[in-house]
Amino acid sequence: MLLNAVHKVYNYDFSSYSQAHIRRRVDHFLKSRKLKNISEVQGLVLHNKAAFEELLNEFSIRVTEMFRDPGFFWSLRENVIPVLKTYPFPKIWIAGCATGEEVYSIAILLKEEGLYDRVQIFATDYNAQAVDAAKKGIYSINRIKEYTVNYQKSGGKSTFSDYYTAFNDFVELDKSLKKNIEFRLHNLDKDGVFASVNLLICRNVMIYFNKDLQNKVVGLFTNSLVTGGFLALGMKESLLFSKDKDSYEVIDDKHKIFKKRIK
Repeated sequence: MLLNAVHKVYNYDFSSYSQAHIRRRVDHFLKSRKLKNISEVQGLVLHNKAAFEELLNEFSIRVTEMFRDPGFFWSLRENVIPVLKTYPFPKIWIAGCATGEEVYSIAILLKEEGLYDRVQIFATDYNAQAVDAAKKGIYSINRIKEYTVNYQKSGGKSTFSDYYTAFNDFVELDKSLKKNIEFRLHNLDKDGVFASVNLLICRNVMIYFNKDLQNKVVGLFTNSLVTGGFLALGMKESLLFSKDKDSYEVIDDKHKIFKKRIK
C-alpha cells in the first residue's frame, strides 16, 4: 500500500526494488521518526513532501567510498583504459552515482592515465539531494585516511592529497576533477538511453532490484554501450541470468568487467 501510494502521489515506483531492502529502509525510517506503524509512515509522507524526501533518501543506495574495491580500479587501468585511449573522445556513464565518490575516483584515474581532458563523464542518480552533494565534491575529513589507502591499493600514481584541499572537518576535491563531469537526474527504472558510451559503470546498485528490473536495466545498458564498450558491475552482481548475457564477453570475472560483443 505504501509503495502504491508513493507511486500515485509522487510518481516514484519502487515496486521492482528488493522487498527486503524496502522493508529495512522503511523500518529504519519508522524508528527514526518514532512512528508506530506503516500507516503512520504513509500518512506522513503523503501529506508532507519534506518527509517524503527523507524517505526517498532512505531508499537510495548510499553505500559508497572513494576507490572502493581497489582491485576493480587496478583492473580498469590494465584492461579498459588502454582501449579507451584508442578513441578520440570516449564517453563514460556512471549510473547510480550517489554522492559522487566513485565518480571522482574515476576522474582521478583518468587524469593519471592522461585521458581525462578528452573524456566526457555522465554521472546519474534518481536522488536529487545525492546529485547536488556529488556536484559539490565535499566530503568528511574523517574518511580521508581510508580513501588514501584505497587509492594506493588501486595503483595510484601520485599522492592522494594532491587531489583535495583540507579544511577543519571536511575536504573539497580539486575543481579540475569536475570540468568534464555532467551530473544528471536519471531513474534506471523509467528513463531511457540518453547517450552512446564506451564505458558504463553501475556497481552495487542492481543487487537492490528484483530480477525483472535487473533484466530491464541490463537491456538499457546494452543499448547504451557502443559495440566493444565495457560494462562494469559490482562484485556481487552478475550477467549470468540476464537475457542479454550472450551480448557480452567476460574481461575480468572477479571484478565483473564485461565487453559488449561485436555481432
